[in-house]
Amino acid sequence: MKASSAPGWTRFFPPCGWLAAYRREWLPADAVAGITLAAYAVPVSLAYAALAGLPPQIGVYGYMLGGIGYALLGASRQLAIGPTSAISLMIAATVGVLAGGDAVRYAQIASLGAFAVAVLCFIAWVFKLSVLVRLVSDSILVGFKAGAGLTIIMSQLPSLLGVAGGGHNFFDRAVKLMGQLGHLDPLVLAIGAVALLLLLFGERLLPGKPVGITIVALAIAVTTLLGLPALGVPVTGKIPEGLPALGLPTFGLLEFDDLFPLAAGCVLLAYIEGVSAARSFAAKHGYPLDVRQEFLGLGAANLAAALGHGYPVAGGLSQSAVNDSAGARTPLALVICSVTLGLCLLFFTGLLTNLPKAVLAAIVFAAVYKLVDVRALLRMWKVSRIDFYAAAIALVAVLLLGILQGVLLASIASIFLLLARASQPNIAFLGRLPGTGRYSDNARHDGVEPLVGVIAFRPEASLLYINAETIQQAVLDALHRSTDVKLVACDLSASPYIDLAGARMLHDLYDELASRHIAFCIVGAHAQLRDLLRAEGLAEKTDSGQWLRSLDSVLGDDKCLRNASDR
Repeated sequence: MKASSAPGWTRFFPPCGWLAAYRREWLPADAVAGITLAAYAVPVSLAYAALAGLPPQIGVYGYMLGGIGYALLGASRQLAIGPTSAISLMIAATVGVLAGGDAVRYAQIASLGAFAVAVLCFIAWVFKLSVLVRLVSDSILVGFKAGAGLTIIMSQLPSLLGVAGGGHNFFDRAVKLMGQLGHLDPLVLAIGAVALLLLLFGERLLPGKPVGITIVALAIAVTTLLGLPALGVPVTGKIPEGLPALGLPTFGLLEFDDLFPLAAGCVLLAYIEGVSAARSFAAKHGYPLDVRQEFLGLGAANLAAALGHGYPVAGGLSQSAVNDSAGARTPLALVICSVTLGLCLLFFTGLLTNLPKAVLAAIVFAAVYKLVDVRALLRMWKVSRIDFYAAAIALVAVLLLGILQGVLLASIASIFLLLARASQPNIAFLGRLPGTGRYSDNARHDGVEPLVGVIAFRPEASLLYINAETIQQAVLDALHRSTDVKLVACDLSASPYIDLAGARMLHDLYDELASRHIAFCIVGAHAQLRDLLRAEGLAEKTDSGQWLRSLDSVLGDDKCLRNASDR
């Protein structure tokens, strides 16, 4: 199924593509996927709403309305939209402080947050900000996800153990939980432990099957038959029947500087997680993915959720995997899922009254424990310490500061990581490979012939303001260690770009070498580099005819060495 090539506004409306190419034989697969996704969504949405501190039906609203919004403007054909664990915890940690204990205001601020996410997504789409989100490195994401997973698990342990819990961050919660272990409820612990074991084994033995809804049904039946609520087992209670009343969220609840960090954090989390999942499914099924369009899809999903008084939603890997494994071919599966959830809200909410909260906690636990990817952290420790340190910063930031502050700090850390890497490029000092006209890094290859009277260096990065001084100092250090140097050659073949500071560094290097009666030449410069070098006046100091030549051809005619001898 190829991407739509329709001109004009239709290319911003993906259904014009997949509906035009829709085949009748796909409908059964989309229908099964939609119903299966709804069966997965019911227990998960109830659990995530509880994690967010909102009434349980709000989670179902997010899946139902968010799915319809994304189906209209989203670019992925398998991505499933709904509440996620990280965003739910972010809402709980942030909105609780802003609401000041008022439950009605709490729900209103959460809905306003979804609307703000939709606005920011539209702004990001207009200004093509998808490139900025890519600055968050994979190592940062590994650490962030691990921190989020541990924080969410810690937040659910009190419900699994039947204690009050409390605390503001991971370590505070852990200390309070340790102090309450003497008051745990054995019956609640048994219910939560059995549910968790069934979920984990069911996920492994029956992948892609609606294990969660089956365990929820069993838990409700056992709780009702044994009268467990009368024994003190906490349950969800009555869930209001009916569809959500549509309307704009209440404005004026917050100042901009209170609302923006929450919305920006949700956009960052939702976009990164959603695009990562969407890319994997697009590659699997062989269709292109417009990552910029994903801002519109995410924005439409959050606008729909906000109009239904829900809270921010995103595309998640786990629910999308359920949708894909059940056979989803197009976003029609999301629409069928939404219809199924609407029927559940109309006719079956009474069945959920006796669902133990410990089971919901077990569902959250089973959904997020994989976020703590210990293998990835160990691999980074072995392969790249700087990536490990970046992941560790993100992990500790989330544990200490919470999801919102953690993701913002992780984003800043990823930018500084990028700058740190660029500021310390590898500078290859070259020697000749025996019997060839090729040159290689002296430090990386044995048997390389040293160049007599010549220092040839190759910066393996763009020459930018953040690394220009480092490159110049490395060359001067090499010059200090050498004797009888007549020529310094700069090979720019591995430098795709140069800025004004990089050009100024070459000027300064030329002047320093000239003061020592050492020739300087530039080779291997690409077209864009040659234009800037010429504009910056380096053609007056070096032979511009050598800029596009190879190092071997320049050293072979010995022109630079003769120039040095004339100084």
